[in-house]
Formats: sequence, structure tokens, C-alpha cells
Amino acid sequence: MKIIVDAMGGDNAPGEIVKGALQAVRARTDLEIVLVGKEAEVKAAAAACGGLPERASIVNATEVIEMHDDPATAFKVKKDSSMTVGLTMLKNGEGDAFVSAGSTGALLSAGTLIVKRIRGIRRAAMAPLVPTAGKGVVLVDCGANAECTVEYLVQFAYLGSIYAAKALGVDKPRVGLLNIGTEDTKGDQLRRDTYQALKEAGEAGHLNFIGNIEAKEAVKGGCDVVVADGFSGNVMLKTIEGVGSFLGKELKGMFLRSLKTKIAALMVKNGLDAFKERLDPDTVGGTPFLGLQKPVIKAHGSSRARAIENAVYQAAAGVEANLAGEIEAKIGLMKTER
Repeated sequence: MKIIVDAMGGDNAPGEIVKGALQAVRARTDLEIVLVGKEAEVKAAAAACGGLPERASIVNATEVIEMHDDPATAFKVKKDSSMTVGLTMLKNGEGDAFVSAGSTGALLSAGTLIVKRIRGIRRAAMAPLVPTAGKGVVLVDCGANAECTVEYLVQFAYLGSIYAAKALGVDKPRVGLLNIGTEDTKGDQLRRDTYQALKEAGEAGHLNFIGNIEAKEAVKGGCDVVVADGFSGNVMLKTIEGVGSFLGKELKGMFLRSLKTKIAALMVKNGLDAFKERLDPDTVGGTPFLGLQKPVIKAHGSSRARAIENAVYQAAAGVEANLAGEIEAKIGLMKTER
């Protein structure tokens, strides 16, 4: 399995990107890594990590898409950028999946227009695995599509359910529609119409739809997939990230307050470390763009080596699950007259 990695994308490129990708290829003998970027810089980064392993190679790309570049056109203007070259390789069958920590908007635009959506999918969606009281919840969409139709949201429900089942191993994923209450009359017209469409899909046995869900219940582990428009989903995601950061700082301050609390901290260190691990985005690695013909993973811009390594594993899981094939097989179920 060959994973293409944008070596120049992200705040810590190419050093941390190359380091993480090489850690992945050294850990798993079934992987090959192609590092796309400015050859001299990528080679130097690889040398700093002990050299280029046998199953890793470099493809030269002379340009880099920067965060200030227009996300809608950057991949066209910079045709020899690491992102454009890598995605073109993916499209041409020179790799099985693509990982980048570069511009989210540029990656979404380039992925949609170069790799292309699965036929019948209206919009590609971002679907991060958000930490919750359970094993986590797939939030789809989290920002790619601020304005949605009923059809978009119904498709998001299927995309999230397929991803949770096939790539994450969740048995009969529980799908909830993010709303301001659980009753079927809650929310605006879009939410009410989407509820009815998803209810019908659930009654037909196509989805395990559990109804509307409030954000607070989703965080408690009330479902496995949360369906939302990109605006609402992004607000939910950023709120969870902020609360997690706030709690972490408050706990640290509390345990460092005195000698007694420092001793208490030592006694619960394992539990605190486990809590920190669950909230650490590096643990998951990245966010998949669901609905594209091949797996594309967006790692966060500040990714360090561990995050990139896990993003590579996430990309491999998408390939192994044959997500595109599974989604394509259910396109006919995703149609709605609303």
C-alpha cells in the first residue's frame, strides 16, 4: 500500500512531516511512502531522521501552497506545488491515499477537482473523530459545507455511518442529527425535513438513525455519528476543543497549587495521562474528506511527527476499508425527493 505525503504542508514542514511519515513506514512493513516536496529540503529532513528507508521515495515539487494563497485557485496557479503534484499522482493511480497538513480550503478544492467526488455524491465532507465519553464520535460535516440541503445532510449520514463501520470498526453506528432538542418538531425547516428523511432511512433498515441529538448528549457518547451542516459542526468542534484546553489548564493549575496537591497529582498521574491522550488531536492524526474517489486525509496545520504518523495509519485504514467502493454501492439509497 502506497501513501503519498505532502512533505511541505503545515507549520512544521518538512522536518516533522518527513519524520512522522518515516516513522510510519518503519513501523509497518506493508506500507510504502512517497514524500512530495522540494527534493533538497526533503532529503535533508530524511537525513536528520536516519536516512531514507527502502520503502520510501521522494518526488520533487518546486512550489508550496501557503496559508495566505487563495484556497479555491492555489492548486491551479501553483501547478508544481507539493499538494497539486501529490493529488495528481493519487488521481493517476501512483498511490493509494494522500496525507497533507497544508491549507484545508486548498486541499478540499484540489481534492474535489483533481481526485474528484464519487459519482452521485453532492459534496465532500470533513469527518473528524471527536473525543467523547465513549470511543469518540464521527462529526460530519465540521466545516467544509456551511450551507446544506436535505440531500447533503442525508448523504453525510451515510458517509459517516460507512466510515464508522468500515474504517473504525463500529457495529451498527448510531446516527444522530445535531439539533437544539430531541423532538422531531425541533429546529428549522432544514432540520425537520432532514429528520423525516433520516427516519425513513432508519425504518427501511439502511441507517441506525436514533433521532435528533443535542451537542451535550453527543459529547456524553450518545451516538457514533453526528450529522450537521458545516457551520454548526464547526461550532461544536471548536467548542469541544476549547473546553478540553480549558479543563487541561485548570487541572494543571489545581494540582500545582501546593505540596499536597502535587502529591495527589502523582497518585492519579496515570489517569491524567490517559485523559490528556484522549484529548490530544495527534492521537487520531487527521480528518478524512469523505466522498472523494480515493482517501484524502487532512492533518492539522501544527502537526508534529506523531500526528503525521497516525494520519498515515488513518489513510491506510481508509484504503483497507475500501471506503469509496462501500460508498458507491449505497449511492442509490442516498437520494431524497425533499
